[in-house]
Amino acid sequence: MRVLPKLLALLTLAAMTGCAAKGGCPPVAAASDQAGANGTPDWHDVITDPDHLRLRAWRKAMVDGLAAARAHGAGARIDAEGKLLDPDAGIDGPALPVGYYRCRVIKLGAKTAGQDTYIAYPTHRCQVRPSDDITRLIELNGLQKPSGRLYKDGPSRTVFLGTMILGDEVKAIAYGRDADRDVVGIVQRVESRRWRMIMPQPAWESLADVMELVPEG
Repeated sequence: MRVLPKLLALLTLAAMTGCAAKGGCPPVAAASDQAGANGTPDWHDVITDPDHLRLRAWRKAMVDGLAAARAHGAGARIDAEGKLLDPDAGIDGPALPVGYYRCRVIKLGAKTAGQDTYIAYPTHRCQVRPSDDITRLIELNGLQKPSGRLYKDGPSRTVFLGTMILGDEVKAIAYGRDADRDVVGIVQRVESRRWRMIMPQPAWESLADVMELVPEG
């Protein structure tokens, strides 16, 4: 006899009857309302409202930044980067494999008049490392080092939520604690061994930052 399932069913029915008599039972959560069937963290549960707005408008931020840079004479430099700076170049397979990367940041557009609208920084070293049940991306050197978690988001992009480590700081502050430090981005693969992270409307200087990531070795 399968006594246990029948007992559980009777107990559930009794509980529902009791809460109904007291004014209503709480709704039963659907599978789609939970954090994934396998417990994988969902960026929707973590992202701040301002970053959600920035994420939605990532393409506009990049297009506006490119237009501003071209208007100030950076057209040839943009074209030389090929798919890296093509807003529509993303292909399937956005997940960054664990390991070390050569990474560099290009700033597009300017928040205030008189600032440079195209700045390409030297190559730095980045690392993608395991962090609980997701992965973390961190830039290992430089004056502005984004550090954060990578969340799965469909076949063609990964969502990055993190903060900016400044200067000689050795540890990132928690995401969501300081809006000026928060960084949101989308990671896309643009070639077989070439990825990029687009960071729309960063807190300082530019309209969009684009980080190139190429695996070492």
